[in-house]
Amino acid sequence: MIPVVLQASLLLSVFVIGLKASAHAATYLFRRPRELFRALVAMYVLMPLFAIAVVLLFDLNPVVKIALVALSVSPIPPLLPNKMLKKGASDSYAIGLLMAAGLLATVVVPLSMELLKEVFNVPLQMTIASVAKLIFATILLPIGLGVAFSGIAPALAERLAKPISQIAGVGLLVATVMILFGAAPAIWTLIGNGTVIGLAAFVLVGLAIGHFLGGPKPENRIALAISTSSRHPGVAIAIAAANFPEQKLATAAVLLYLLVGAVVSIPYHRWMKRQEPYVETRVKE
Repeated sequence: MIPVVLQASLLLSVFVIGLKASAHAATYLFRRPRELFRALVAMYVLMPLFAIAVVLLFDLNPVVKIALVALSVSPIPPLLPNKMLKKGASDSYAIGLLMAAGLLATVVVPLSMELLKEVFNVPLQMTIASVAKLIFATILLPIGLGVAFSGIAPALAERLAKPISQIAGVGLLVATVMILFGAAPAIWTLIGNGTVIGLAAFVLVGLAIGHFLGGPKPENRIALAISTSSRHPGVAIAIAAANFPEQKLATAAVLLYLLVGAVVSIPYHRWMKRQEPYVETRVKE
């Protein structure tokens, strides 16, 4: 039941994001090509290059190498806009980045697999159809339904958003704790040999790249920093499973990345809060 609860809670959470969004926000970055270009360079060019460099230069556990490369080409997680909004990002930028990264991932991920196949000289595969199906089910469909429902019945959508969000939050908390508890022994086996350092470096470099490419607005800088360092765990696990089915610890490596990322990013958020106190105030487009 744990995977069912987790999936249902995730879908409800993304549906709530749609209830609070609009079609205008969903297409925000597509109407701002310069901002979209900087975001794509940060997430889908510089981060994969960094992951490849780490894999080639450091003697990490093979499972960790697979996880880093898979994470570097994955889109941002569907719940990330909530985190962005809490840190001061505008509704339009947060939702627009989620939609743009998700849509373009259907092309970027398969192309990245082809490039990585040439770099590492190993057979890799991740079809456009398989990526599109995952992105559609976890991001585009629930957020699209939320936006549509909000457009048809805005008053009802506003009333339903909070209770649905609370139910989804409880489900996510319970499922996440149970999954981490069950995966703890596998995660523990990956500790050592530079694993935590490699994962922490991935997060820190992602924060730095996103921060400096986020543009002049502090709310956009922190949003892109979070997005560049945070990747969709479901897509990363699917990439690892499709290409390296014999590596059974890939899921544990991705879960360890989530734990390391949560801890490593704390100083950045505190620094941004001190440097830009007003960034905590949500900025409307």
